[in-house]
Amino acid sequence: MAKSSSLNVRVVEGRALPAKDVSGSSDPYCIVKVDDEVVARTATIWRSLSPFWGEEYTVHLPLDFHHLAFYVLDEDTVGHDDIIGKISLSREAIAADPRGIDSWINLSRVDPDAEVQGEIRLSVQMMDDVRGRCLRCHVLQARDLAPRDISGTSDPFARVFWGSQSLETSTIKKTRFPHWDEVLELRELPGAPSPLRVELWDWDMVGKNDFLGMVEFPPQVLQQNPPNGWFRLLPFPRAEEDAGRNLGALRLKVRLNEDRVLPSPYYQPLTELLMESVLRPAEEDAASPLVVLEEVTLGDCRQDLATKLVKLFLGQGLAGPFLDYLTRREVARTTDPNTLFRSNSLASKSMEQFMKLVGMPYLHEVLKPVVNRVFEEKKYMELDPGKMELGRTRRISFKGMPSEEHVRETSLGLLTGYLGPIMDAIVGSVGCCPPAMRLAFKQLHQRVEERFPQAEHEQDLKYLAISGFLFLRFFAPAILTPKLFDLRDQHADPQTSRSLLLLAKAVQSIGNLGQQLGQGKELWMAPLYPFLLQSISRVRDFLDRLVNVEAVGEAGGSARALVPPSVTVREGYLLKRKEEPASLATRFAFKKRYFWLSGETLSYSKSPEWQMRSSIPVSHIRAVERVDEGAFQLPHVMQVVTQDDAGALHTTYLQCKNVNELNQWLSALRKASAPNPDKLAACHPGAFRGARWTCCLQAERSAAGCSRTHSAVTLGDWSDPLDPDAETQMVYRQLLLGRDQLRMKFLEGSNMATTLKADTGKGLSVTEGDCPDALAQQRTAATRLLEVLEDLDRAHEEFQQRERDHAASSPLRP
Repeated sequence: MAKSSSLNVRVVEGRALPAKDVSGSSDPYCIVKVDDEVVARTATIWRSLSPFWGEEYTVHLPLDFHHLAFYVLDEDTVGHDDIIGKISLSREAIAADPRGIDSWINLSRVDPDAEVQGEIRLSVQMMDDVRGRCLRCHVLQARDLAPRDISGTSDPFARVFWGSQSLETSTIKKTRFPHWDEVLELRELPGAPSPLRVELWDWDMVGKNDFLGMVEFPPQVLQQNPPNGWFRLLPFPRAEEDAGRNLGALRLKVRLNEDRVLPSPYYQPLTELLMESVLRPAEEDAASPLVVLEEVTLGDCRQDLATKLVKLFLGQGLAGPFLDYLTRREVARTTDPNTLFRSNSLASKSMEQFMKLVGMPYLHEVLKPVVNRVFEEKKYMELDPGKMELGRTRRISFKGMPSEEHVRETSLGLLTGYLGPIMDAIVGSVGCCPPAMRLAFKQLHQRVEERFPQAEHEQDLKYLAISGFLFLRFFAPAILTPKLFDLRDQHADPQTSRSLLLLAKAVQSIGNLGQQLGQGKELWMAPLYPFLLQSISRVRDFLDRLVNVEAVGEAGGSARALVPPSVTVREGYLLKRKEEPASLATRFAFKKRYFWLSGETLSYSKSPEWQMRSSIPVSHIRAVERVDEGAFQLPHVMQVVTQDDAGALHTTYLQCKNVNELNQWLSALRKASAPNPDKLAACHPGAFRGARWTCCLQAERSAAGCSRTHSAVTLGDWSDPLDPDAETQMVYRQLLLGRDQLRMKFLEGSNMATTLKADTGKGLSVTEGDCPDALAQQRTAATRLLEVLEDLDRAHEEFQQRERDHAASSPLRP
């Protein structure tokens, strides 16, 4: 039985942060760490003590992670950034409430002695001889220790305590991965049994030594099950200190999703029920299991449910029928065409998630060139007189500051200069729009025409149904927040954000087909009206061509990826280290290259236009890991370890621009190589230079890796592979939450008629004479769902009992 674990993290905002700059303010940003791994860095909010970030991450994790930490720092252009404070959340604290954490949490002071990381490997034996009892502590090695020296390494030694006795190992200089292989023997003294404590310290020539962590074993563990293996280092136990109110607070939302996924056959009955819902005749819509599932799902859970259902039906090759089924129900129960798809129903959320899952490469092809221009050119644009800053324009004139009219004219020219290429790219994108999206829009177009004939309603309604999704829920949000759609690695600065907002508003108005032009409070948009009205006719023609597509069968059943393996999922410039630089300085050994990653290859060349490319087959990748900064005296370096046909390992070193770009490349490469066999469990986080590894100081190039790999740590995004079992498990969990409501609403006679009348009152095609039959069908659907849930309950209990039995038969660990 597989196990899955993921963290949903949202860094919302901060308040009352201390001023770290002479200006009386700070430039705060936040780093998110899972155990020892940095997984995200927020944008820097300049000159603010109450920053708003609003950044959200999904992190896929191994099940044995221990804690999540948030560090708030003040960015400085000169020197090291100042640490403001931290928040540390244990795995147990996050998992205590299934709904997660959503609150303000005070920052606490960063105590160097509490900033421990890494593990130590020990083998302990209790021995008796003529002189009495003896404890033999074999201190073998340690890994991933905290760097305490300015070089990014430490000089570690171990100190072993047993009762009143203590012994020390030798000190190993300049490494976070020391190998001691030393045996320390201590004799038992009279008195009560004593615990064994092993402390690690960083030796310093000047000043006191720095604490690196400790492990402790009580006397009963030493007697019954002496330690033998790897053990996580812990800080010194200390009383819980005050959270430090003078350091400010963060508002965080954190939820842990942890589940056991059963083998595929156990989910087959539930999958078949869901598939039947979309394949049955339209007359039976009101009684399908999907209706029951939607009824018992709360609004705040519908987005997660929509994502899982879309992925599940995509994997089965039934995404089109699924969306058509939801559209049919939504259109049938809508009486006012002006409110069509305006709510956050399961239909709206599913179509929105479907576009993100299937259409992200399409979105990038259409919008990325212009979005990049906006970021790079940093032009000042403003039409709202209340927000104009006349001194921000770069016009040089002897007549003084430019007038408001001049700023408006300049801004109008800049805006149309960006909007023109955006609209050209959109209306010319019919050929590159994914066929599955075009088919979904065609079905939507037909359902709206059938429900609201043109003779009775506006002709634009069939267009608005499509543009409401494509423009208002896809193009416009991507322009407004490019980072959330992976169009940019960082959030925009305030000036660029305002420019993107104006462009998004214009695209939104075009998507509304001009229905609200001249209304509301934003009459300052009037200078753009001629361009917007001219674009609307082009959009109608574009939508007509978009839905003019023949139905094609989806490839289902065993689908595991949202995009074909040949499609590029990530690209950009990286610095690549030469294979074997001969006596070159480090900075000259790294050369700028343009990289493309697909499911098949990692290829690169001197520039995007260069015809000759080198490539690394993704199937050869055995590990993708960070590299210590001290290896090359460079930050943000990663390594791609590959294995050739002869079995030899080769390492390619790549440097990224910043920590976010590093995390995104690590995640993309790990996901692309996830199916590969023979993945490495350990590797070297350093480099082999000067006839030894810079990390563990081993002299053999072929020495076993000294640090664990992190192949399970990835960032969740649109390119995540499909996992039908995990998605069905989530649907099962959602049904469990609504099981009591399911019984009350669909199996108790007093509520059944009310439920059905509510559905029929919304326009469902169920006549008065059909009511008893529909009641019986809904009761049957609910009964079948409850039976499937009970079967899955029993299967989970059986597997958990097997795990408990296995744990009981295994030796106890300290």
